[in-house]
Amino acid sequence: MPNLEELVQEINRFEAIISEWDESQRCVAVGLKRAIEALHKAALTSLIKNLKQESMPALRHAVADEVVYAVLLYHELVKPPKLPLSQRVETALEEVRPGLKSHNGDVELVAIKPPDTVEIRLIGTCSSCPASTLTLSQGVEQAIKNHCPEITKVVAASNNPTVNNVNVGLISPFSSKITSTWIKVATIDQVAEFSVLIVQFAGNSLILHRQGATVKCYRNACAHLGSPLEKGKVENGIITCPSHGFQYKLETGECLTAPDVSLQSYPVKIKDDKVFVKLQN
Repeated sequence: MPNLEELVQEINRFEAIISEWDESQRCVAVGLKRAIEALHKAALTSLIKNLKQESMPALRHAVADEVVYAVLLYHELVKPPKLPLSQRVETALEEVRPGLKSHNGDVELVAIKPPDTVEIRLIGTCSSCPASTLTLSQGVEQAIKNHCPEITKVVAASNNPTVNNVNVGLISPFSSKITSTWIKVATIDQVAEFSVLIVQFAGNSLILHRQGATVKCYRNACAHLGSPLEKGKVENGIITCPSHGFQYKLETGECLTAPDVSLQSYPVKIKDDKVFVKLQN
């Protein structure tokens, strides 16, 4: 009697042949296949119903056969085996790692605490990000709950040494040492109203925003993971980070997505239609 692998190979062989037919021929073959599958599913459903009423041991014995189980699984008449919880958590973490690694961050499983809690640790850039709580809840936690419905709590393990989250990750944007001084960066006409102007100075990137005669200057970096804001959408005085959707009020630098963080700002003064920014190390 052919085993499951041989039967699947035979099916694949015929499907490969049919794939080379023209569309009208394929439609006939596919229609026939669906009709046969519908007939088989109806028969199997009736068989399972009768066996449940008369002999559960016989039903369990039948499902233990790999060919029977494969057919029932194909027709969605049995549930696929559930992977161990630890494996499903790791699958969830692998799902979010590419996004974290793109910003030099990562996540690791610390512990599974039955019945409903998973403890993880954000590492790299993510561990010191001021918005790490949001990263945990919106990204990691949601992925884990999608793969593991029985988990209701995802908590972050403390990182050692303890880091003061005030301005953490907002490393000075200046590659060279600059003492506090006023630097001309643009003219008032260059800063379009209700928009942003990107200014590069000494290898650093700044954004300027103007409302009327008032100009604001911020570091061109999202306070979440440092992504550039220059391509972000500006609407109603709010700029949206193009990478992860964090929103900031350009009038104040306040983050509307995570209120505990804000854009790094610099003092601005205007003299003779020239815009000066005070840079300080």
